Amino acid sequence: MYYDDDYPDCPDDWDDDDRSDFADPGGESALRAETSSNPRNLPCGQCGRENMLTPKDKHRGYVCDSCANQNERGW
Repeated sequence: MYYDDDYPDCPDDWDDDDRSDFADPGGESALRAETSSNPRNLPCGQCGRENMLTPKDKHRGYVCDSCANQNERGW
């Protein structure tokens, strides 16, 4: 078990299992959910496909799920 004092730079809720900010909670995608303030309106930086990323995804340097699978798993 970890205690807050072990990780002073982490927010209090760092270990919460809330994945509601993700496009596919419980899935394998790291992409963030599309909302009115975070629209999926940006192209993938790798393959160029339109409307694949949200501003939060781009800020984190993510690529679309297809490219991520290719990069990480080779398929």
